[in-house]
Amino acid sequence: MTLNSLGLDTGKTKEIATDLNHLLANFQTYYQNLRGIHWNIKGKRFFDLHVKFEELYTDANVKVDEIAERILTLGETPLHTFKDYSELAQVSVGKNISKDDKAVHLIVDSLTELLKIERLILDKSGDANDEGTNSMMSDFITEQEKTIWMMTAWLDE
Repeated sequence: MTLNSLGLDTGKTKEIATDLNHLLANFQTYYQNLRGIHWNIKGKRFFDLHVKFEELYTDANVKVDEIAERILTLGETPLHTFKDYSELAQVSVGKNISKDDKAVHLIVDSLTELLKIERLILDKSGDANDEGTNSMMSDFITEQEKTIWMMTAWLDE
């Protein structure tokens, strides 16, 4: 077993970085979806949702940067082209969504996909003793589960 400068198995961290790149591609799609619904939302709930969607895309933008920096910390290169993102992403692309309920469903569906990837990474990073990635995934999961709960509560009028 070869250890990197962090004291982690290089084979395991390479696999984790690959999974983080998969998460990065999906987060970039989620981020762009949030920008789109922020710009295009219409209706009586415009003012509340416009602000909420901005809050969510600002947070997603920060997380994109954190994921990319973690990939670099593990000694790998983060993906950075739309072509790579579109080839890897499983998060559905939301196009021309202006209705409030469709926008919130897109968020819930996107976060559900992100959680699947994050839980996979959490398992692998735990096995690799990679506390930095493990902690990041744990924090992401906690926040996203709460957002799903809030969005689901909003949908249940």
